[in-house]
Amino acid sequence: KSSRKISQKNTGRIAIVASTYNAEFVDGMLSSALCTLEKAGARKVELMRVPGAFEIPVVTVKLARRKRQRPKAIICLGVILRGKTTHADHIGQTVSRLLGRIAMETGVPVIHEVLLLENKTQAKARCLSNKTNRGNEAAHAALAMVELFQKF
Repeated sequence: KSSRKISQKNTGRIAIVASTYNAEFVDGMLSSALCTLEKAGARKVELMRVPGAFEIPVVTVKLARRKRQRPKAIICLGVILRGKTTHADHIGQTVSRLLGRIAMETGVPVIHEVLLLENKTQAKARCLSNKTNRGNEAAHAALAMVELFQKF
C-alpha cells in the first residue's frame, strides 16, 4: 500500500472510466481505487464502464467537456495484454496519446492507468496485489491533482 497520507479535504466529483475487458484485473484496480477514494472522504465518485481500453478516451472526453457536474479529475483504468500481434501496442499507444490530449485540451486531470502488460503474471502483480495495486496509485494521483488544482 502507498505510504502517502490521504487528505480528508473536499475532493469534489471524481470520475472513473473502467473497461470490462480483462475484468478480473481491472476490477482489482477499481476496487482498490474506490477504497482509497472512500478513505479520503470522496463522496461524489461517478463510475462509467466501457467494453474495452479503446473506448476509454471517448467517454473520458465526454466527461471532461461536460458543462454540469464536470469532474475534478478522471481516473482511467484498463488492462491490455500483449498477444502475438502488434494489436495491443496500437491500442496502448492510441489510448495513451488520446488521454494526454484530453487532459491538455480540457484542463481536467486525467489519471492514466490503462496498463499495457506482457502477461497475466504482470497483471496480477499490478492489479490484484495490495502492495503494488495501480488502482490505489491512480486514486492517490487523482486526489493530489484535485488538491493542487484548488490552488489555481
